[in-house]
Amino acid sequence: MVRDNPVYDLKIEENEIENEVDEAKVSIVDIKNEVRVRGDILYSVDEVPRWYLCILLGIQQYLMMFGTTVAYSNLVTSKLCIQESGPARGYITSTIFFVSGLGTLIQSAFGTRLPIIQGSSFIFLAPIFATLSLPQWKCPSEEEMLSATEEELQEIWQIRMREIQGAIIGASIFEMIIGLTGVIGIILQWLTPLVIVPTISLVGLSLFEEATFKAGKNWGIAIITILLLVLFSQYLKNFNIPGCSYSRKRGWKIKQIPFFKLFPVFLTIVIAWVICFTLTAAGALGSTNSARTDLRVETIYYSPWFRFPYPGQWGLPTVSIGAVFGMLAGVLASVFESVGDYYACAQLASAPPLPPSAINRGIFAEGICCIVSGIWGSGGGMTSYSQNIAAIRITKVASRRVIQYGAVTMLIFAVLGKFGAFLNTIPEPIVGGITCVMFAMITGAGLSNVQFIDLHSSRNIFILGLSLFMGIAIPKWFKGHPDTIAIGNDVANQFITILLNTSVFLGGLIAFVLDNSIPAVESRKVCFVCFWMSIEKYQTFLFKAEH
Repeated sequence: MVRDNPVYDLKIEENEIENEVDEAKVSIVDIKNEVRVRGDILYSVDEVPRWYLCILLGIQQYLMMFGTTVAYSNLVTSKLCIQESGPARGYITSTIFFVSGLGTLIQSAFGTRLPIIQGSSFIFLAPIFATLSLPQWKCPSEEEMLSATEEELQEIWQIRMREIQGAIIGASIFEMIIGLTGVIGIILQWLTPLVIVPTISLVGLSLFEEATFKAGKNWGIAIITILLLVLFSQYLKNFNIPGCSYSRKRGWKIKQIPFFKLFPVFLTIVIAWVICFTLTAAGALGSTNSARTDLRVETIYYSPWFRFPYPGQWGLPTVSIGAVFGMLAGVLASVFESVGDYYACAQLASAPPLPPSAINRGIFAEGICCIVSGIWGSGGGMTSYSQNIAAIRITKVASRRVIQYGAVTMLIFAVLGKFGAFLNTIPEPIVGGITCVMFAMITGAGLSNVQFIDLHSSRNIFILGLSLFMGIAIPKWFKGHPDTIAIGNDVANQFITILLNTSVFLGGLIAFVLDNSIPAVESRKVCFVCFWMSIEKYQTFLFKAEH
């Protein structure tokens, strides 16, 4: 019989206690990780709310992109030489909503599989406008438009649309290749913040003429629109409106809804629209004033109740090399923007970090979405919407199924022909005011990357200033001298002219070449000095700590 050893028993008990403490620590770490991943999200990416909640929440997500989509449609249709009262404006608006729904389903099911919406981006407007500014695409005079038959009027804008369709399809093939081969990581190594700043900023800076042109048709209404948008999105964004919510467990409950933060653009358009309608009914606006709400009412009457957008509805797309390479600048800028949107969406949705394969799938799916948009003829490409990501942060709803329900809802609305025609009756000064703020936000988003640039370096300041200045100056000069390029080949003339008229491509190219060719000696010296300054501060901190 073996005697009990008190010392040995005590060691066993100590080991058991240590094991229990270790297990408790592991469980605490697991709980922390679970909280970190889940966050305060009401519905995670893989969770599925009830069907009626999916519909309501999905519509709410798409309301965030409502103003942007309407503004984009209005800008594109005005450049396609479509008559003010032509029902084609409503058809294109419905097509944009339709391809947005298709693109969202593709991205959420086969791409990143994140709750992110695909929609038309202002980034594509710069190369589109550069292409349509060529002499052969100049709109006919008013006399020619009045004397043209209905078939001729239709061909005038459809031939321009087919040119844009071919450019988008051709440039989107490059985007598919970038995502399929996984070279996005290699490209990002060469594209420093010094290249991204002028590329993104010039999207907004190059389009200021388009925004001010529409706003200038009635600056009074445009300024009211701008003030309303600033009021809702900045001053009242933290002001909540009490509302009711119901659940089986808790019953009815008073809930604070951040209404102004959710729908600033939507509220701005509705209120400004009502103001214009009131002024029109009161006779305060002239018969030809652009702020009147009855200038395009005929489009509602002439539009059918149901119209299903289909591939090739405007004819077979035409492809020209110059237009494709000009559009490629917009596609690359869209890729950079989407990569940032993917990471932001995953973080706000409390999803696990995205692996490189998910990023590649997302870019590949986005390329497919752009090709679908080109085939259907929406007048633009597709990209991820930042407004939708902001909605996830506010509503705490990150369910993939909610986004898919919203996409199906948009497909249904797009089939209603009167819906697109009704949206087309928004007065142009309202659209001008909205786009003034949105283009300013795009410019600010590009300039925000300056924080990652060493501005103590004269090299960096030189590259940044030259790329921004020349990105605006050269296209501005070529718009006034369209026949300057004449090297004996029509295709080459068109190719060079489009590139020199595209601010995004030109400014980004100048920054890319200079940043990767000029030695960064001064920036290294600055970093070296900063390094020694940090060491000195660290030594000072240690000295104070010891005493």
